[in-house]
Amino acid sequence: MVTLQESEEGFSVWVPALPGCASQGATEEEALANIADAVREYLGVAVENAAASRNAYRV
Repeated sequence: MVTLQESEEGFSVWVPALPGCASQGATEEEALANIADAVREYLGVAVENAAASRNAYRV
């Protein structure tokens, strides 16, 4: 689920379930495409961090 808000500059969009995951665009379509990219990047980093954490505890 995303939250979309129109402003004078265009559209802001964020994912409440993913802290700090936000984007914007001049149009609603652009904002939604941008947040899809942001979510992919956010989740990719989360997976990398989880793998690094698991490896840090291996002896």
